Amino acid sequence: MKRNRPKYKQIIEAAVVVIAENGYHQAQISKIARQAGVADGTIYLYFKNKEDVLISVFQEKMAMFVETINEGIAGKETASEKLLVMFESHFKILSADKKLAIVTQLELRQSNKDLRFKINEVLKDYLSVLESILEYGKERGEFAADLDIRLARQMIFGTMDETATTWVLNEHKYDLVALAPKVHKLILNGCISENAAS
Repeated sequence: MKRNRPKYKQIIEAAVVVIAENGYHQAQISKIARQAGVADGTIYLYFKNKEDVLISVFQEKMAMFVETINEGIAGKETASEKLLVMFESHFKILSADKKLAIVTQLELRQSNKDLRFKINEVLKDYLSVLESILEYGKERGEFAADLDIRLARQMIFGTMDETATTWVLNEHKYDLVALAPKVHKLILNGCISENAAS
Protein backbone atom coordinates (compact mmCIF):
# COMPACT_ATOMS: atom_id res chain seq x y z
CA MET A 1 0.00 0.00 0.00
CA LYS A 2 1.57 3.29 -1.11
CA ARG A 3 0.25 5.15 1.93
CA ASN A 4 2.48 3.15 4.25
CA ARG A 5 5.63 3.98 2.34
CA PRO A 6 7.87 6.62 3.96
CA LYS A 7 8.18 8.72 0.80
CA TYR A 8 4.39 9.02 0.54
CA LYS A 9 4.25 10.57 4.02
CA GLN A 10 7.25 12.76 3.17
CA ILE A 11 5.50 14.10 0.08
CA ILE A 12 2.24 14.70 1.98
CA GLU A 13 4.05 16.73 4.66
CA ALA A 14 6.03 18.63 2.02
CA ALA A 15 2.81 19.42 0.13
CA VAL A 16 1.26 20.94 3.27
CA VAL A 17 4.24 23.28 3.65
CA VAL A 18 4.43 24.25 -0.04
CA ILE A 19 0.67 24.78 -0.46
CA ALA A 20 0.50 26.83 2.75
CA GLU A 21 3.44 29.03 1.74
CA ASN A 22 2.66 29.45 -1.98
CA GLY A 23 -1.07 28.83 -2.34
CA TYR A 24 -2.49 25.83 -4.20
CA HIS A 25 -2.24 27.36 -7.69
CA GLN A 26 1.42 28.37 -7.23
CA ALA A 27 2.41 25.08 -5.57
CA GLN A 28 4.19 23.38 -8.44
CA ILE A 29 5.04 19.68 -8.28
CA SER A 30 8.72 20.66 -8.56
CA LYS A 31 8.45 22.78 -5.37
CA ILE A 32 6.76 19.93 -3.51
CA ALA A 33 9.46 17.51 -4.72
CA ARG A 34 12.22 19.89 -3.59
CA GLN A 35 10.60 20.31 -0.15
CA ALA A 36 10.22 16.51 0.16
CA GLY A 37 13.81 15.90 -0.97
CA VAL A 38 12.76 13.69 -3.87
CA ALA A 39 12.96 13.86 -7.67
CA ASP A 40 9.97 15.37 -9.51
CA GLY A 41 9.25 12.01 -11.11
CA THR A 42 8.93 10.36 -7.69
CA ILE A 43 5.79 12.40 -7.01
CA TYR A 44 4.11 10.73 -9.98
CA LEU A 45 4.81 7.27 -8.56
CA TYR A 46 2.35 8.15 -5.78
CA PHE A 47 0.04 10.79 -7.26
CA LYS A 48 -1.64 11.35 -10.63
CA ASN A 49 -1.34 15.16 -10.55
CA LYS A 50 -1.37 18.18 -8.25
CA GLU A 51 -5.11 17.85 -7.61
CA ASP A 52 -4.50 14.28 -6.44
CA VAL A 53 -1.81 15.59 -4.07
CA LEU A 54 -4.26 18.09 -2.52
CA ILE A 55 -7.03 15.50 -2.11
CA SER A 56 -4.54 13.00 -0.65
CA VAL A 57 -3.32 15.61 1.85
CA PHE A 58 -6.92 16.17 2.93
CA GLN A 59 -7.61 12.41 3.13
CA GLU A 60 -4.56 11.79 5.30
CA LYS A 61 -5.21 14.72 7.60
CA MET A 62 -8.96 14.10 7.95
CA ALA A 63 -8.20 10.47 8.84
CA MET A 64 -5.97 11.82 11.62
CA PHE A 65 -8.78 14.14 12.82
CA VAL A 66 -11.24 11.22 12.90
CA GLU A 67 -8.80 8.90 14.71
CA THR A 68 -7.89 11.52 17.32
CA ILE A 69 -11.54 12.42 17.97
CA ASN A 70 -12.66 8.79 18.18
CA GLU A 71 -9.92 8.06 20.72
CA GLY A 72 -10.92 11.12 22.75
CA ILE A 73 -14.67 10.47 22.83
CA ALA A 74 -14.39 6.72 23.54
CA GLY A 75 -14.30 7.12 27.32
CA LYS A 76 -16.83 9.93 27.59
CA GLU A 77 -20.25 9.22 29.07
CA THR A 78 -22.41 12.03 27.72
CA ALA A 79 -22.97 13.45 24.23
CA SER A 80 -22.15 16.89 25.64
CA GLU A 81 -18.70 15.68 26.78
CA LYS A 82 -18.13 14.01 23.43
CA LEU A 83 -18.93 17.24 21.59
CA LEU A 84 -16.51 19.21 23.75
CA VAL A 85 -13.76 16.67 23.03
CA MET A 86 -14.52 16.99 19.32
CA PHE A 87 -14.22 20.80 19.39
CA GLU A 88 -11.03 20.71 21.48
CA SER A 89 -9.41 18.02 19.33
CA HIS A 90 -10.28 19.81 16.09
CA PHE A 91 -8.85 23.11 17.31
CA LYS A 92 -5.77 21.49 18.92
CA ILE A 93 -4.76 19.76 15.68
CA LEU A 94 -5.01 23.03 13.75
CA SER A 95 -3.22 25.04 16.49
CA ALA A 96 -0.35 22.55 16.51
CA ASP A 97 0.15 22.78 12.73
CA LYS A 98 -0.53 26.28 11.44
CA LYS A 99 0.48 25.38 7.88
CA LEU A 100 -2.08 22.58 7.90
CA ALA A 101 -4.64 25.10 9.16
CA ILE A 102 -3.92 27.38 6.19
CA VAL A 103 -4.35 24.45 3.79
CA THR A 104 -7.60 23.13 5.31
CA GLN A 105 -9.22 26.50 5.97
CA LEU A 106 -8.11 28.48 2.92
CA GLU A 107 -6.47 26.43 0.17
CA LEU A 108 -9.11 23.68 0.09
CA ARG A 109 -11.70 26.30 -0.85
CA GLN A 110 -11.30 25.71 -4.56
CA SER A 111 -13.79 26.83 -7.18
CA ASN A 112 -13.25 23.71 -9.31
CA LYS A 113 -16.49 21.72 -9.06
CA ASP A 114 -14.85 18.26 -9.34
CA LEU A 115 -12.34 19.17 -6.67
CA ARG A 116 -15.10 20.42 -4.35
CA PHE A 117 -16.98 17.15 -4.85
CA LYS A 118 -13.88 15.10 -3.93
CA ILE A 119 -13.27 17.28 -0.84
CA ASN A 120 -16.88 16.75 0.28
CA GLU A 121 -16.46 12.98 -0.17
CA VAL A 122 -13.44 13.04 2.16
CA LEU A 123 -15.45 14.96 4.77
CA LYS A 124 -18.07 12.20 5.05
CA ASP A 125 -16.17 10.11 7.63
CA TYR A 126 -15.65 13.17 9.82
CA LEU A 127 -19.29 14.20 9.58
CA SER A 128 -20.44 10.67 10.42
CA VAL A 129 -18.57 10.91 13.75
CA LEU A 130 -20.47 14.11 14.48
CA GLU A 131 -23.76 12.49 13.46
CA SER A 132 -23.13 9.53 15.77
CA ILE A 133 -22.61 11.91 18.72
CA LEU A 134 -25.87 13.71 17.92
CA GLU A 135 -27.76 10.40 17.57
CA TYR A 136 -26.29 9.25 20.89
CA GLY A 137 -27.47 12.49 22.52
CA LYS A 138 -30.98 11.97 21.17
CA GLU A 139 -31.10 8.38 22.43
CA ARG A 140 -30.01 9.47 25.90
CA GLY A 141 -32.55 12.29 26.00
CA GLU A 142 -29.78 14.92 26.19
CA PHE A 143 -30.91 16.42 22.91
CA ALA A 144 -34.46 17.09 21.73
CA ALA A 145 -36.29 14.06 20.34
CA ASP A 146 -37.17 16.05 17.22
CA LEU A 147 -33.60 17.29 16.63
CA ASP A 148 -32.86 17.46 12.90
CA ILE A 149 -29.54 15.59 12.84
CA ARG A 150 -28.48 16.74 9.37
CA LEU A 151 -29.24 20.38 10.07
CA ALA A 152 -27.53 20.22 13.47
CA ARG A 153 -24.51 18.56 11.88
CA GLN A 154 -24.23 21.30 9.25
CA MET A 155 -24.61 24.03 11.86
CA ILE A 156 -22.02 22.53 14.22
CA PHE A 157 -19.45 21.79 11.52
CA GLY A 158 -20.04 25.21 9.97
CA THR A 159 -19.46 26.89 13.34
CA MET A 160 -16.19 25.00 13.93
CA ASP A 161 -15.04 25.63 10.39
CA GLU A 162 -15.79 29.36 10.47
CA THR A 163 -14.16 29.74 13.91
CA ALA A 164 -10.99 28.10 12.60
CA THR A 165 -11.01 30.10 9.34
CA THR A 166 -11.37 33.40 11.21
CA TRP A 167 -8.41 32.41 13.42
CA VAL A 168 -6.28 31.67 10.32
CA LEU A 169 -7.30 34.97 8.67
CA ASN A 170 -6.31 36.76 11.88
CA GLU A 171 -2.87 35.15 11.57
CA HIS A 172 -3.30 32.93 14.65
CA LYS A 173 -3.14 35.94 17.00
CA TYR A 174 -5.23 34.32 19.73
CA ASP A 175 -5.69 30.92 21.37
CA LEU A 176 -7.99 28.85 19.15
CA VAL A 177 -8.25 25.96 21.63
CA ALA A 178 -9.49 28.37 24.33
CA LEU A 179 -12.55 29.00 22.15
CA ALA A 180 -13.65 25.33 22.28
CA PRO A 181 -15.64 25.63 25.55
CA LYS A 182 -17.31 28.82 24.27
CA VAL A 183 -18.30 27.19 20.98
CA HIS A 184 -19.52 24.17 22.96
CA LYS A 185 -21.69 26.35 25.21
CA LEU A 186 -23.17 28.25 22.26
CA ILE A 187 -23.98 25.05 20.40
CA LEU A 188 -25.57 23.38 23.44
CA ASN A 189 -27.49 26.33 24.83
CA GLY A 190 -28.16 28.47 21.79
CA CYS A 191 -27.74 32.23 21.84
CA ILE A 192 -30.86 33.17 23.81
CA SER A 193 -30.78 33.05 27.60
CA GLU A 194 -33.61 31.36 29.47
CA ASN A 195 -34.73 34.69 30.93
CA ALA A 196 -34.93 36.29 27.46
CA ALA A 197 -36.89 33.34 26.12
CA SER A 198 -39.51 33.35 28.90
